Amino acid sequence: QVQLVESGGGLVQAGGSLRLSCAASGRTVSAYTMGWFRQAPGKEREFVAAISWSTANTNYADSVRARFTISRDNAENTVSLQMNSLKPEDTAVYYCATGVIATMINTRLTNAYDYWGQGTQVTVSS
Repeated sequence: QVQLVESGGGLVQAGGSLRLSCAASGRTVSAYTMGWFRQAPGKEREFVAAISWSTANTNYADSVRARFTISRDNAENTVSLQMNSLKPEDTAVYYCATGVIATMINTRLTNAYDYWGQGTQVTVSS
């Protein structure tokens, strides 16, 4: 059984930083694509970042590129999202996801992932 557990969310002022972590069990993060998505109140879930299983290629939403960094720790079987220069519009519940995805362009699609975590709240105050 695959389980993903996110942690590291919280309240931060605009311009600050947070580091989210996703601990995986039942699936090796180095063998699957791992992604981060977010969902703000009243909005659809949107893609944030992904890292491929094979080459560790990364993909980012334009809104977070150059501010967020996705990485994985194979020894700990975790995936992290370092978030810098946070803005109030980054406020959302952040979800970790995993899937078998052949091309990086498809890592932006929610239906490309087969397991999801429960989410962690990130709130950025102005």
